[in-house]
Amino acid sequence: MIDKKQETTSSYSFQTYALSEQAITLEFGNEISEEIAEQINSFKELLSENSFPGFKTTVSAYTTLTVFYNLMEVLTSGLVGATCFEKVSNYLHQLKQTTYQSHRISKPGITIPVCYHEKFGFDLQEVAKINKLTVNEVIQIHTSAHYRVFMIGFTPGFAYLGGMDHRIASPRKSTPRASLPAGAVGIAGNQTGIYPLKTPGGWQIIGQTPLKMFDIHRDQPSFLNAGDEVKFKSISLDEFNDWPCR
Repeated sequence: MIDKKQETTSSYSFQTYALSEQAITLEFGNEISEEIAEQINSFKELLSENSFPGFKTTVSAYTTLTVFYNLMEVLTSGLVGATCFEKVSNYLHQLKQTTYQSHRISKPGITIPVCYHEKFGFDLQEVAKINKLTVNEVIQIHTSAHYRVFMIGFTPGFAYLGGMDHRIASPRKSTPRASLPAGAVGIAGNQTGIYPLKTPGGWQIIGQTPLKMFDIHRDQPSFLNAGDEVKFKSISLDEFNDWPCR
């Protein structure tokens, strides 16, 4: 599959508030949606190509984009405003008026292998019971959807995935487990996600991937990033054990 550039014109709507002396948050709405996720990713790209003096980095979330900057560089810049917040906020609101054509590369979706064997799917039976489904139906529904990474958080490389079918939505565990293995695939509410590291966790665990989701020795430590499109593929226990990336 050959990657192609996307030429899409974007318009933006957000409110700003100060997160700290060196950070400002842009709020694009108050519900989780594909439209808001696209606005956030597009504006993030626009800002990276048209940064202001003192700009450092951005962090995406479900409905917000936080912009971090160097206090002294912003303060001594020619940006309009009396305070750093005013200077950066004015710049961002001016930037959002820009008619912008995204030149992002459209990448193939990422397929993540998951073993739903009872050895790994600690809560698969529970998820099936909650939703009055069979275990095989839960697996079929989970692997048939197309997901988008809305944000990375909680622990390094933990991807929150939107787009899960509501038929397998399940509440968090009332008592979180003290330890979950790296690669554990879970459900919490209408979200699904993958634990990249061994960590405590309260999501309903339905399987495990053999892929290394976070590796500090890689140039790109996190296997997934905000905006990625993901699909799960069911693999057998033998395939899991023989997987070369484990």
